[in-house]
Amino acid sequence: MEQHGTRPAQYGPRRSRAALPPQGRGGAAGRPVGRPAGPRAGGGPARAATGRQAGRPGPAAREAGARRTMPNPRLTGLGSGLFCAAVMVVLGWLDALLLGASLAVYGVLFVPVCLLTAVWVRRGDLLTAPVVVPIAFAVGLATVAESGDGGLGGRLMGIVTALATEAGWLYGGTLVAGSTVIVRRIRLMRRRRAAARNRPPG
Repeated sequence: MEQHGTRPAQYGPRRSRAALPPQGRGGAAGRPVGRPAGPRAGGGPARAATGRQAGRPGPAAREAGARRTMPNPRLTGLGSGLFCAAVMVVLGWLDALLLGASLAVYGVLFVPVCLLTAVWVRRGDLLTAPVVVPIAFAVGLATVAESGDGGLGGRLMGIVTALATEAGWLYGGTLVAGSTVIVRRIRLMRRRRAAARNRPPG
């Protein structure tokens, strides 16, 4: 009698041969490793605030920008003399036209012109500023000094008289220019010494 072999029935859950991919697993197992389940750290308003702070310039940047916007020419020795003389001639002409050639107003306007001349002259020609400002003062006096009889001799006498009577403004403007030049010279020497100290030994 022929007997057929039968396999015994296997009970219990079958084992799947292939593991499910991570996307198929529900819950927290499907999340990438190392990423928190909550909202992203550092996102949202915090990141926007950081961006606003990064885009806002600091006080040093604002001060540097303000310095760039201010005029900062560098005049040579001859250029500073021409600048001072031209400005004093223009101011003297305006003084004679609007104020009746007031020597006191001319002397007051001479002081800030001396300061600008000493500030704008370049470093190599610092010593020329106190020399050119008295010459520019005398040149500008030709527009406000009394002419006397209207001739050349009367004009020269008027300039000499104005130089004698307005010597205080002449000395004051020259002193301002000299003091400004000395301050700039001291600062220049300090910068050179600091640069020499910070220079690596060769």
